[in-house]
Amino acid sequence: MTDTHHSVPDDMLMGYASGSLAKAFDLVLATHVSLSDDARARLETFEALGGAVLCDMEAVEVADDSLEQTMAKIRGAAPIERPTPSTGTFPVPLQAFVGGDEEAVRWRSIGGGVKQCVLHSDDQGTARLLLIPAGKAMPQHSHHGTEMTLVLKGAFRDEDGVFARGDLEVADSETNHQPIAEPGEDCICLVATNAKLKFQGLLPRIAQPFVGI
Repeated sequence: MTDTHHSVPDDMLMGYASGSLAKAFDLVLATHVSLSDDARARLETFEALGGAVLCDMEAVEVADDSLEQTMAKIRGAAPIERPTPSTGTFPVPLQAFVGGDEEAVRWRSIGGGVKQCVLHSDDQGTARLLLIPAGKAMPQHSHHGTEMTLVLKGAFRDEDGVFARGDLEVADSETNHQPIAEPGEDCICLVATNAKLKFQGLLPRIAQPFVGI
């Protein structure tokens, strides 16, 4: 586990526990929980609370074949991946998406030495890996929606402090920042967004349709 200093807010962790988040954000939080003792402990609390609420609910009548229907759905569902400790640069939930650890990533250059790899995208959000060379800065930007950034390697700093391995930054429409990778080691992040970023500079805005951020 990693000694994280910036963890997921309770409301988002409860959304993850209840299975109500978009797949892109679900991936980020599964990876974060794999790295953070604090997030893992709070998740277990929320899951226990949810179980207690279910036990206290009043019984209702169900169809005679409800058990058969439920078992059929269970047999047809994909297995649930529970967060597990890291066994490399990428924790197990992320390795399942990438097909391996860091060396398996198919990076695509998006300029200035920065690289990305889109892991998942649908109408609810996009999850991508982002590599920022040591000492390099991302363009200043704000947000049309929510952005989750989880550090997997190296570190970056912005107006909200320094974020290292396992730390999670949640940005929204009120956030305007410029992440800068710390010197010494390239920074690799797992990022989920549900809307385009709002870049301040002209060149990033021109490039935005081509890089998809």
